[in-house]
Amino acid sequence: MTCLRRALAATCATLALQACTNLGPDYQEPEVSWLQDWETDLYGQVLSSPTEEEDLQFWWQAFNDATLNGLIDTARTENPSLRLAGLAVLESRALLGIATGSQYPQVQQANGSWARVDNWPTEGRSSGDHSDLNSYNVGFNVGWEMDFWGRYRRSIESADAAFFASLTNQQNAQVLMAAQVAQAYYSYLTIANQIEISKENAELQERSLEITNNLFESGQSAELDVQQARTQYLATLSSIPDLEISLRQVENALSVLLGRSPGDMPELEDVAQGLPTLNPVFIDAFPAALLMRRPDVRTAAWSVAAQSAQIGVAKADLYPSVSLFGTIGWSGNSLNATTDTLSTGIGPSFSWNLFNYDRIENSVRVQDARLQQAIEGYQLTVLAAASEIDDAAISVVKTKEQQLLLAEALKAADRSLVLSTKRYQEGYSDFQRVLSAQQARAARSSAYVANQGAHISGVIAFYKALGGGWQPAGPEDLVPQEIRDIMQERTDWNGMLNDPVPLAEQ
Repeated sequence: MTCLRRALAATCATLALQACTNLGPDYQEPEVSWLQDWETDLYGQVLSSPTEEEDLQFWWQAFNDATLNGLIDTARTENPSLRLAGLAVLESRALLGIATGSQYPQVQQANGSWARVDNWPTEGRSSGDHSDLNSYNVGFNVGWEMDFWGRYRRSIESADAAFFASLTNQQNAQVLMAAQVAQAYYSYLTIANQIEISKENAELQERSLEITNNLFESGQSAELDVQQARTQYLATLSSIPDLEISLRQVENALSVLLGRSPGDMPELEDVAQGLPTLNPVFIDAFPAALLMRRPDVRTAAWSVAAQSAQIGVAKADLYPSVSLFGTIGWSGNSLNATTDTLSTGIGPSFSWNLFNYDRIENSVRVQDARLQQAIEGYQLTVLAAASEIDDAAISVVKTKEQQLLLAEALKAADRSLVLSTKRYQEGYSDFQRVLSAQQARAARSSAYVANQGAHISGVIAFYKALGGGWQPAGPEDLVPQEIRDIMQERTDWNGMLNDPVPLAEQ
């Protein structure tokens, strides 16, 4: 009874000591000094909308394209990068479980043995003199380092922050995935339109070649006009293979995003070739507020929190370590002359790395330097995010302005080609004017389609820069069911693969 009381008293003392202190700094999110004063004149299109936050999650639906919606839905389940990010969440959750386990006894060891000894007679003895002995023992040892300085609490704090960083990183993977699929899809349509424009220009130039050839054969023009027309026509035809190469490369890139083999894109076979005319982009919050909610910014903040706690873990080594240990054992044998014995032991132990003090101090400095690196990385992430928003916004605004001018220029080029061709046929001008008009028409039509694609790309980049396109993930969103089944069959995950996924704080 006395031993039991002493053990209980030691346990209570341990629990009291556990709540003493946490070494190292408590986490505070780094301030961004310039953010409150950040102003820009690029948001003349901003309009208040009560449903903006929901729309931002599914911004691609504003394009009203069923094919794009289907591609993004497929990518949500098949995209390799999303799967990797989901698996990283599972890994960080397991690491958090390891850190949480440090609150409990760190050394747990059970041991036991059994031995049988047989003694056989030598010469001159009968077989009845044989004797044997059975010996056995079982023991269990426990060691528990008291978290007097918060080493394990800081470890849990760091692992918890790293877990939430993995969640926001998975959200950022969703943002990138949606933008990449949309960019690849509309790049494909843009190139397909450029191929059609090139073929259309080639048809116009082929007709000019026929006209010059007929006039040459009738003696009304020189061979020079024929050769110039042929040169223009063949040059336009020669530009199409390069576009077709680019088209296949974009198709393959889209296949990778969907986790498919190259060229496996039946969704693109019957897709409408036209590019959409987009409405103005609307958001209901100042970009600075949206910027701080971007998943990559939150990941950087959680990384700072995880590293901040590591300073406390390192500092704990500067102070003495007090542990509580206990042991219980049972041993005996088959001899009647002796009895089985039960032994118990409990007590504290003390250790202090006094002669490694300089090494430990430098370890603390290493963690502090890493914390400052994480803080600077956070500041850089915010700066890059603001720059990304500004770049995308100016692209949206200016490509829209340029589209109006290019449309008028294309109309003028078409009219110029009609007039120059007519005048040439009637003999009022030479073929050089027709060539110039054809070149201008080809350039303007190509520029018009390219600018259409650039405007769409700018809109996609703008939504991506605002951090749009992610949704809270469930277990099935992190890793598909078939992969979870394989992992569960390979390793006992004890239900962790199906645990609800918490929502990281924004």
